[in-house]
Amino acid sequence: MRVVAKFGGTSLGSGDRINRAADSVASAVREGHEIAVVASAMGNTTDELLDDITFEADDADRAEIVSMGERTSVRMLKAALTARGIDALFLEPGHPEWPVITDEHGEVDVEETTKRAAELAEQLDGVVPVITGFLAETPDGSIATLGRGGSDTTAVMLGKYLDADEVVIVTDVEGVMTGDPHVVEGARNVGQISVDELRNLSFRGAEVVAPSALSYKDDELAVRVVHYQHGDLLSGGTSITGEFRHLVDLREEPLACVTVAGRAIRNQSGVFHQLASSLAESGINVDAVASGMDTVTFYVDEDESERAENILHREVIDDEMLSSVTVEDGLAVVRVTGGELPNEPGVINDIVSPMAENGINIHELITSATSVAIVVAWDDREATLEILQELY
Repeated sequence: MRVVAKFGGTSLGSGDRINRAADSVASAVREGHEIAVVASAMGNTTDELLDDITFEADDADRAEIVSMGERTSVRMLKAALTARGIDALFLEPGHPEWPVITDEHGEVDVEETTKRAAELAEQLDGVVPVITGFLAETPDGSIATLGRGGSDTTAVMLGKYLDADEVVIVTDVEGVMTGDPHVVEGARNVGQISVDELRNLSFRGAEVVAPSALSYKDDELAVRVVHYQHGDLLSGGTSITGEFRHLVDLREEPLACVTVAGRAIRNQSGVFHQLASSLAESGINVDAVASGMDTVTFYVDEDESERAENILHREVIDDEMLSSVTVEDGLAVVRVTGGELPNEPGVINDIVSPMAENGINIHELITSATSVAIVVAWDDREATLEILQELY
């Protein structure tokens, strides 16, 4: 089996942990597996280096300085592997066999990186390359960085381009947990999670795998997260399944929006639960929710709108903080899913501008970490779908 193993800063944070990492790699190699290693900077080295740049430094100098963390890690890990009788070499930008190349715009040059990764893959049956994470080489030979979470990105990218069977992210957590074990009781490891779920969690604060890395994952490439104390690269942890794709999806059935108004609803604890529970208890599915200071809007199937209105009207009658309920039907929702949409500057303008140019009114626009839902009149659904398909 061909595996790319990425060791995070915590898993390389001391000599003992470097020894543990080297033991796990050596064990897998002796079992006959082909292993490529991606190493982050030891501990908090990168942050410490950045904190020490208290003077004016251009991007090129800054990249050279922060690269020293990863450059140290690969030398340490390579030496530890050599001490165990493993034929290893460290790779950093500037090495003739270095694989990750950017184009003139600072983006990964897919063609050149794929070509170099294929050349590197031919050596994996005899040598363990220990590769600096986070770093890339520009066309003129300078060092560039891949941004926050760049070592994860290096690992999954190379997993794809090396035609690996699996990428193993070795970190300081027991895979993906049901909750933050420092905050909630009884948190346990999730054995399996989809790319879609994990990317949404990652964009909302879960520091497990960088969202940018998962965009390189396809259905054929397995990705797993394990704790550095586990000591076994080939089992345990959390498996990340599926492939994240850009999708433009039109809901085939019309929706209606049922809006409840009330005085400062957003500041009234329990009101949303009260309204949503009444719909759930009656078996009405809610497709989307939007809220303002004085309103909560539930998007439901159009053929359920009258029943939803009556259910919510009873809540209005029973709660003096609520004022009224109203319904608008004949709506459609088109969703764009993929990439880092709401986190990309200008993405909302890219959607809104062509729709305005085509005279399409947007009834509501609802964003999540990885999707944008556009609500329009039912008669505008096909034109909206066509515009968004051209964009994405």
